[in-house]
Amino acid sequence: MKTILNIAMKTAGVFLMSALLFSCSDEVLDSINRDNDHPKSVESKYILAEVLTSTAFYNIGGDLNTYLATYIEHEVGIHNQLYYAETRMGEPSSSSTFNNVWENLYRSLRDARIVIDQCSDGGRDEGNRVTRGIAEVLAAYNSALITDMFGDAPWVEAALVDESGLPKFMTPKVDRQEDIYRQIMQLLDDAIADLQGSDSSPVGNYDLLYSGDKSKWLKLAYGLKARYTLHLLTRATGLEAELDRILDYVSSSFASAADQAAFNIYDASNMNPLFDFQWSRDGLAASRSLSEKMVERNDPRLRRVFVDNNWSQIAGDPEADNYFMAPNGTPEQLQAHYNTSIFVYSQLASTMFLSYHELLFIKAEALARKGSPEAESVLREAVIAAMANTEASVAAAFGAPEVNRYGGLEETTDPIEPDEAAEYFDTEVKPRFDAEPLKEIMIQKYLAFFGASGESTEAYNDIRRLKALNEPFITLANPGKFPLRCGYGNSDTTTNPNVGEAFGDGQYVYSEPVWWAGGNR
Repeated sequence: MKTILNIAMKTAGVFLMSALLFSCSDEVLDSINRDNDHPKSVESKYILAEVLTSTAFYNIGGDLNTYLATYIEHEVGIHNQLYYAETRMGEPSSSSTFNNVWENLYRSLRDARIVIDQCSDGGRDEGNRVTRGIAEVLAAYNSALITDMFGDAPWVEAALVDESGLPKFMTPKVDRQEDIYRQIMQLLDDAIADLQGSDSSPVGNYDLLYSGDKSKWLKLAYGLKARYTLHLLTRATGLEAELDRILDYVSSSFASAADQAAFNIYDASNMNPLFDFQWSRDGLAASRSLSEKMVERNDPRLRRVFVDNNWSQIAGDPEADNYFMAPNGTPEQLQAHYNTSIFVYSQLASTMFLSYHELLFIKAEALARKGSPEAESVLREAVIAAMANTEASVAAAFGAPEVNRYGGLEETTDPIEPDEAAEYFDTEVKPRFDAEPLKEIMIQKYLAFFGASGESTEAYNDIRRLKALNEPFITLANPGKFPLRCGYGNSDTTTNPNVGEAFGDGQYVYSEPVWWAGGNR
């Protein structure tokens, strides 16, 4: 598979990473493990370019999002490891399933912590408060991915290196999710303070998300506080106060899609991760249960978001000969057999750290839970913004350089314009909202997160959160057991007894929710 890490390497140069798993007690032998001929640290802004790229491509848009898209039926796995995940044949409960992203999440956290240290008092980049604030946001973001997916996990003693670049702890202890979340919120509070400062050496274009615009990073920090406070609603002791906090955070966050945290450094050779997976593996097909939800609502996205095996966009008529969706949980293991989503061809589509439409859905949910009539107008805006993002990813599929080398996709339907999205809300969404406000908000959010932007992971969080709240608004068709979490990576289950004991035989992924979803770990 091709990767986009060459972006960071071109802009940041080579950053020496420690990959050593063992250390020697003898001083002479220990020196063998050190490279004394090359610098052991580089300027923080260079490291940030690597952290941003790795977080977007591997941690947001990579294995987690691909697998979770099949768990929540945005896609159907029809080949190799995705087929086994779809049919629950070992893959969800194996420690090898998420090992690559497990390792990369901790690398990203480690590098973000290095930047924080370097920009703190006594560090080589002391005085760069904005750079430190960006790193604190990224440390919080990757920490949340770790604990949202894996629950209790190494954190306090993990992803730390000493002055020589070696790990400080070889077998870090497992920390409770509740404690990790407390630290995530503290990191975001620290970031909010730092992002109101200045840099002596501005990060500039090495910030591949916002080009050093600290006001937008500040909005992202507040938006993430809204997202993570929403995750914790199941544990809230005062629901009304938490909902008010969410609304306060949203008010300090994105004002439009121009503010959203969209990583879009993709081109002909550096590809959107969903496209990269499908182009290399051809392991995904169109989800029948998802399409049925769209059919039920006369959703205009139905005519835009699926293609047949002749690379022709289908209009979405269930009676048409080329309408052939994969059954959830029981597909045949056949490639080039079913329809696919158009998004698997969206080579240039942005990966979202946090989208404007997600923020609007968060606001709509908080308002609906408070019983506010304002929820309707916010949901309307969210649906229109979500359809605009859908169209951006559809356009990215029709403009995909690699696909166009082979003739490209055939576009057979007209784009969804804002007026049509508004009409869809008024005729289809509003009556359902009037009957069951919260349910329709969550279903529309689920439909909005289907795409090439890496948002299936957050939809997975929503489904687990709703289960914990006894609000089963989103029905899934797969007859197999629903994975309630991801299994720890085997690089630690086999070397760290603390993680190995927590993993056991892996079957806990079906029986034990994470703490914020009602579980104990």
